[in-house]
Amino acid sequence: MSQKVRIALDAMGGDFGASVVVPGAAISLTRHPDTEFLLFGDSALINKELQAHPALKAASQVIHTDVAVSMHDKPSQALRRGRKTSSMWLAIEAVKNGKADVTVSAGNTGALMAMSRFCLRTLPGVDRPAIAAVWPTLRGDSVVLDLGASIGGDAEHLRTLAVMGSAMARVLFDLERPTVGLLNIGVEEIKGGEEIRAAADLLRAMDSPQFDFIGFVEGDGIGKGAADVIVSEGFAGNIALKAAEGTARQISEYLRSAMSRTWRSKLGYLFARQAFRSLKDKMDPNKSNGGVFLGLNGVVVKSHGGTSADGFAYAVDVGYDMVRYDLLTKINQTLHRDPAALGVLPTAQEAVS
Repeated sequence: MSQKVRIALDAMGGDFGASVVVPGAAISLTRHPDTEFLLFGDSALINKELQAHPALKAASQVIHTDVAVSMHDKPSQALRRGRKTSSMWLAIEAVKNGKADVTVSAGNTGALMAMSRFCLRTLPGVDRPAIAAVWPTLRGDSVVLDLGASIGGDAEHLRTLAVMGSAMARVLFDLERPTVGLLNIGVEEIKGGEEIRAAADLLRAMDSPQFDFIGFVEGDGIGKGAADVIVSEGFAGNIALKAAEGTARQISEYLRSAMSRTWRSKLGYLFARQAFRSLKDKMDPNKSNGGVFLGLNGVVVKSHGGTSADGFAYAVDVGYDMVRYDLLTKINQTLHRDPAALGVLPTAQEAVS
């Protein structure tokens, strides 16, 4: 793949809009000079920000709209008011029309998911999309999904998440057969609700050549890197994500306070500052920014709404990688290669009979 990667940006999305989106894109461009951008939003605000980034300006096209989806809009409201005219919709539509390879937005998550699903539709065999992200762990990185695209999920839904997540792990981590675990309240087979136990039965029955199902993983197993792919329904997955991000910030504040309390602690920091910088770098949520909407007939990346320019740049990097690694094709191939993802295998009840 030698042509440039075309990235559509919702320049009005997030808490800070163009003031973060534009400099974030400029940072990403320095890392990926083979990128072109379509920036959708208020052209006056966007062009003002572009003045400080001549390289990005030369690689960008600005498409004006004065309609933006609010961070507080309900998905139904966003579809009614922003369909066809909002910066978010136009950025997604650019992917549908082939004008862009990927959309990146820091806007309202519910609205972005609703618009993406309405505009791009889901892949054959996928009932609901999921948000997947790369999660830093003690042994490297894991793919975790669903991080909040929808609440709840039956066994079939969880099985499809496992198939899509394993495809993403194979592409990103260059693994022939990544390990997959189901997030649960315990590792014993009798633990958890009916749906998750039924999903485990289905995954065991699959015996897929595409991934190795290892069973249940508890919450602390995410950070340990217990599996290459960890699957959860969206409610629990989102709580796990927010708890981890909050804990990282909490520990960072504890360390900052402790290191500035006395002259001895300040002196100790001077000797160990490189180690503390390394720890801070590892715990920085911005560097894990960028959730991929899996299961759509197009690539959409969701950035945190309150992220910095550096954080948004990482989300743009994720979008770039998804295109360069041709993730959409890989997932589509996996879904059709694995009959289980299309509902061909026995039901959970049949699998255990």
